[in-house]
Amino acid sequence: MTRPVTTPEQLDDRYGRGRTRRTPWIVAGAIAVLAVGAYGWMTVTQSMNSVDADDLGFVLVDEHSVDVRFQVSGVQGKDVVCIVEALDEEFGVVGWKVVEIPDVASHSQAQSARVPTVSAATTGLVNTCWVA
Repeated sequence: MTRPVTTPEQLDDRYGRGRTRRTPWIVAGAIAVLAVGAYGWMTVTQSMNSVDADDLGFVLVDEHSVDVRFQVSGVQGKDVVCIVEALDEEFGVVGWKVVEIPDVASHSQAQSARVPTVSAATTGLVNTCWVA
């Protein structure tokens, strides 16, 4: 009795050696590299446009206005916009103002803004800042 001879092609088909199984891994690896690159680029561009604002103090001028001093850091050569607020005893907003700072000249710059209020304020602060 003669046995049929198994050819190398039959063995490759049986054990999956003839098919290229690397293609899905290559595609998945390329997608992963693109995703990491896109995430990295978004992180870099976001950090380039981030603005930090620190409160330096406030002075209650009268019952209808407060002067707020603050420092803007993080950008240079770009216009910055900040929201400055005046709060009452219960931390309710009694006044706010949009402060536009054209072309921030240095990495860190001190600013001052007079905020009109509808009633007596007990504090003044910067709510948020962003690159315009």
